[in-house]
Formats: sequence, C-alpha cells, structure tokens
Amino acid sequence: MKRTIGHVTILVEDYDEAIAFYRDKAGFELLADNEFGGGMRWVSLAPSRECQTAIVLVLADSEEKRARVGSQVANHVNLVIQTDDCRRDYEVMKAAGVKFFGEPNEVPWGVEVVFEDLYGNRFDLLQHNGF
Repeated sequence: MKRTIGHVTILVEDYDEAIAFYRDKAGFELLADNEFGGGMRWVSLAPSRECQTAIVLVLADSEEKRARVGSQVANHVNLVIQTDDCRRDYEVMKAAGVKFFGEPNEVPWGVEVVFEDLYGNRFDLLQHNGF
C-alpha cells in the first residue's frame, strides 16, 4: 500500500497577506488559488512544485478558528521544511523579513533553524544529513 500526506492546513486571517508571506518571504510556490464563490477559496503552496505535501491556507472564519490562528500547536514547531542548503535559505528568507529564532546550527541530524510565519506559527528549516 502506498500512502502519502497530500496537504496540511494552516489557519490564516487573510488569504492574500498569507500568500504574500509564504510566496514572497518564505520562497514557497503558489500551486493553486481558486475561488468558488460564497467566500470559498482553495489556496495551496509548497516549498517547491516537486514537493509531495502542500500547505492549504484555511480562512479563520469562526471564533474557534480565529482563536487558534498562530497557535495550532501552541509554541511548538508546526512543520519541518527540508532544504538542500539551510544557511542559504536562511540568508534569503532573513533578508526578505522572515523572523528567525537564532541562526542555523549544526545538530546531529543536520543543520537547522526555526522561523515563524506572519501569525506566529513556527517552522523548522532543516538541511538533513544525507539529504
């Protein structure tokens, strides 16, 4: 049996500002931005088109969802973004205004640094050993 994770969701306050962050600051590629009327919109982004898993932006359209924007997993890392060069991506993203928690560090499993999106969701930028 072959199974993969196709999409993960991130709650956002505004589609367009979230697209701008992920595309223009974090360097993701916009895969889809489709409107279906009635406020329904399908927006997906990924670190690259070759990525098997994409982020789907979900508008926080209720009090319950709004309360969770930026804290879907409290202050823990929400997703790990794998890269072939952590230091390069760190420099590019930092220059674009992305907030990082420190600088890339050597760890037993590679090189990593944590950053956050415009709402406070945390991501691990990881250059895995043997990537």
